[in-house]
Amino acid sequence: MKKTVLTDEQIISDLLPKKFGKWGMAWTGVLVVICLLGMFAYYRQLRYGLIVTSMRDYASWGIYISNFVFFVAISLVGSLITAVLRLTGVRWSTPLTRIAEIIAVSAITFGAIIIIVDMGRPERFYYLFLYGRLQSPIIWDVTVITTYFFISVLLLYIPLLPDMKILLAGKEKKGIYRFYSFLGSFWKGTHMQYRISKRAINILCITIVPVAFSIHTVTSWLFATTYRPGWDSSNFGAYFISGAFLVGAGAVSAAMYVFRRFYKLENYITPEHFDKMGKIVVMLGLLYLYFNVNEYLIPYFKMKKSEEAFLNGLFVGEFAPLFWSAIFGGMIIPMIILLFPRGRTPYPMFICGTMIVVGAWFKRYLIVTPTLLHPFLPMHNVPESYKHYFPSWEEWAIAFGSLAGALLVITIFVRIFPIIPIQETLTEHHQKEL
Repeated sequence: MKKTVLTDEQIISDLLPKKFGKWGMAWTGVLVVICLLGMFAYYRQLRYGLIVTSMRDYASWGIYISNFVFFVAISLVGSLITAVLRLTGVRWSTPLTRIAEIIAVSAITFGAIIIIVDMGRPERFYYLFLYGRLQSPIIWDVTVITTYFFISVLLLYIPLLPDMKILLAGKEKKGIYRFYSFLGSFWKGTHMQYRISKRAINILCITIVPVAFSIHTVTSWLFATTYRPGWDSSNFGAYFISGAFLVGAGAVSAAMYVFRRFYKLENYITPEHFDKMGKIVVMLGLLYLYFNVNEYLIPYFKMKKSEEAFLNGLFVGEFAPLFWSAIFGGMIIPMIILLFPRGRTPYPMFICGTMIVVGAWFKRYLIVTPTLLHPFLPMHNVPESYKHYFPSWEEWAIAFGSLAGALLVITIFVRIFPIIPIQETLTEHHQKEL
């Protein structure tokens, strides 16, 4: 196949943000409707209290905390694609960096929001900052999430500055272009500015790696420091981090296909990108599988009385269909597909990425709910509803509303800004020609 020769004008034209077509408008409309339904459900929760949920004395962390852990997990993709690959000198990842960063920013934003939703008294949120105690893992989590959010925003914003100059060059400065001017009119593209921005990006990339590890390690400690069957594990930190990298890579793989198809980016997100991302997903999947074996095999081998009901519920009990679907459908089957070169082509990568993301969401649900329903002290003399948990429609609406909100942020971003860095693409194109 003859390789397409791209000019600077063609690259800029291809990568500039485009207006939504009918599919884009329909997609945005669906997301808005889901968000509005979630807002209505949250209004009911604020008005009537947490009684509208199915959470009770035992299952006090329900689908909201599952959603929170999922958002924190998927947000780690920013450090994987942007920081790790950039610091190791991997140049092929350039078209994927902004995709990864906007996923990270939107996910960590709604991860923080869902925590406020989970609070019975959200107006007291500021108490965390006024009366927080350093010995509390919750304060550790608030600290690292806030830090990670600001670093991720900077890693999204600073590489965007050179593109602002391109966005402002051929357009009248009105409407959205005034917004561009507000964000980046100070950028002149001088040698000094490029040098400062490059140094700042390198510092942020170095900084975000330990913060990224900290955010999911500390989140795992919220569970591990709570004395419950299934959470009483020193493996939780590594288990959470490996799972987070896998779901983040899966999300980027699915997003690559969507943006490539609907924005006609075949010349920029190539089959080579899918092939290499597929290999990364397989590596991360094997790592996560290893920690899953550690997490479940050893407790099952010892079968302590306190964990017997919990493990049996996962393996052969009421949670078994969901558990094995998440293990096979969200990890093993995608890995098997991606082991073959044909499986690392665009459409199979999209399917595998979607399976990984969906499986990861249900895996977080399984981390939270079964443990809470199997406390060390048996349940005696409690209502039957306390012994089971299935989210109410308000919980489902709020959970899906938060997921739709994260997708809506990404959708609006793509409408306003280039999803592939224009200036970096031009620079790399010129270097290849030399």
